[in-house]
Amino acid sequence: MADTTRIHALARLSARAISISAVLAAVALVAPVGHALAAAPLPGTVTLPVSPAASAPAPATPRSAKPTLGCLISPERVADVGSPVVGVVSEIPVDNGTLVQAGQPLVVLRSDVEQAGLHAAQARSAIEADVYAAKANLVLAHQRHARAVELLSEGFVSAQAVEQARAERDVADQKLQQARGQQEVSQQELRVVQAQLGQRTVRSPFRGVVVERFVNAGERVEEKPLLRLAMLDPLRVEIVMPAGRWGSVAVNHTLSVVPELPGAVSMPARVTHVDKIIDAASNTFRVRLSLPNPGNRLPAGARCKVDEPGLSATSLPARGSL
Repeated sequence: MADTTRIHALARLSARAISISAVLAAVALVAPVGHALAAAPLPGTVTLPVSPAASAPAPATPRSAKPTLGCLISPERVADVGSPVVGVVSEIPVDNGTLVQAGQPLVVLRSDVEQAGLHAAQARSAIEADVYAAKANLVLAHQRHARAVELLSEGFVSAQAVEQARAERDVADQKLQQARGQQEVSQQELRVVQAQLGQRTVRSPFRGVVVERFVNAGERVEEKPLLRLAMLDPLRVEIVMPAGRWGSVAVNHTLSVVPELPGAVSMPARVTHVDKIIDAASNTFRVRLSLPNPGNRLPAGARCKVDEPGLSATSLPARGSL
């Protein structure tokens, strides 16, 4: 009985295996047909061969950067300040990096002799005794002449006495003019001595910063410069542009300048000069810009970038005009 049960169980398992095999075989037969139907073209359509490169998605095209021109930031003005006179340095109240204003003292030379000459000139110019004496003498001469004329009318003096009184009056008038002229000369001499004393103090010709100091206290100065000054507000931006950009910029145009410094941002600069001659060797011309620099925030000597200006049909010179 057990054997019979085992035989029936094996028979059921064999039947299940056969049914599964039949299903798999049917699926295998249907799949190629489905693929063939999907790949087969519809009636009346034309299929074109597609290359693998064309079927692949196109890579994203990177955005082109805005064209720029290299430039250099420099001081608006640099001056080697010297002394117009020979002397010995007495005091230097500034040092490297000191911010100075126009007219501020930079170097003071010894001026003992000039100070003494100033005191003497002031004393001479203050003397007015000669003028007062000449005025009093002129008044007396006028009175004598008037008295002589009166006596002549009464017949008490001769005409010669009247002429002599008139001459004395004229001489007194000339002495007064001479005294006044001498006083004016004394005033001019005082101004000369004051100017000579002023030359002993070297002052800043403009507002800027002391870049370098060449002398120290006690040194004798003759022809060599004493200090080097630089104007940092505004700054000067120099651009060398190709000849193909001729006419794209003009004076008073505004360009964006980006210094090559950490954290620098774009700043507007005004065009102040455009060369009128193109350099034949390099086929370039120079453009100068003025860059405001309040508080001397930007240092001079840094490189920068300027947005390249586009060519304008109205700004280009007419053919044959150059």
